[in-house]
Amino acid sequence: MPQLEVKDITLRFGGVTAIKGISFTVEQGTIHAIIGPNGAGKTSMLNCISGVYRPQEGRIALNGQDVTPLSPYARTGLGLARTFQNIALFKGMTVLDNLLIGRHTHQKTGLLAGGFYYGSGQKEEVAHREYVEDIIDFLEIESIRKKTVGTLAYGLQKRVELARALALEPKILLLDEPMAGMNAEEKEDMARFVLDINEDRGTTIIMIEHDMGVVMDISNRVVVLNFGQKIADGTPNEVQRDSQVQKAYLGQEA
Repeated sequence: MPQLEVKDITLRFGGVTAIKGISFTVEQGTIHAIIGPNGAGKTSMLNCISGVYRPQEGRIALNGQDVTPLSPYARTGLGLARTFQNIALFKGMTVLDNLLIGRHTHQKTGLLAGGFYYGSGQKEEVAHREYVEDIIDFLEIESIRKKTVGTLAYGLQKRVELARALALEPKILLLDEPMAGMNAEEKEDMARFVLDINEDRGTTIIMIEHDMGVVMDISNRVVVLNFGQKIADGTPNEVQRDSQVQKAYLGQEA
């Protein structure tokens, strides 16, 4: 059974069809890339998976469970987490506080017990802080842990957003253009972190990315969209040789 199954998904905005009849599966422990030209429907597809959009047709299943009618929050509880194309952090808060917010789905202490610092509330807070500190070490952001997010360089903010998504302990991590706007060194670091998350933590990754070099180097499978439709689905080598992909995306004649 695939970890994630996308079956015949169609999404419309009024009279405009953003994605039409898209199907693919994602196996556990893989890095799955979604590529295509601007406006191909990549982010819309990611929004359907995360629950931000609800498709008019089709279904999305997580470990065999139909999650199509579930809210984004409910899907997060089942192990989905994501980053965004445009950074969505609390800019006036510290890096550490942003990561602690990412632990909200794992809060078990009730309002009454949480009102008293000592006891179960204290133990839970210590456990969450230890988990977050481990992520800070993992992503090598110890030096900025107490800095206000809004003062950080763009590349570091991207890394903090990745860290907050990891704080949710995801089984599947959705990355929407994690390397957009980065220089070569920052891209290299981010690609290394994506690989480490996949290999060391066993997290399945679904990634939208425009850097074809990165996609072909680190992905296990690639889905290609064009004008809201799937035109290819396979290994990086298979996709590179596909005539439709060459014509529609890589700029070569079929």
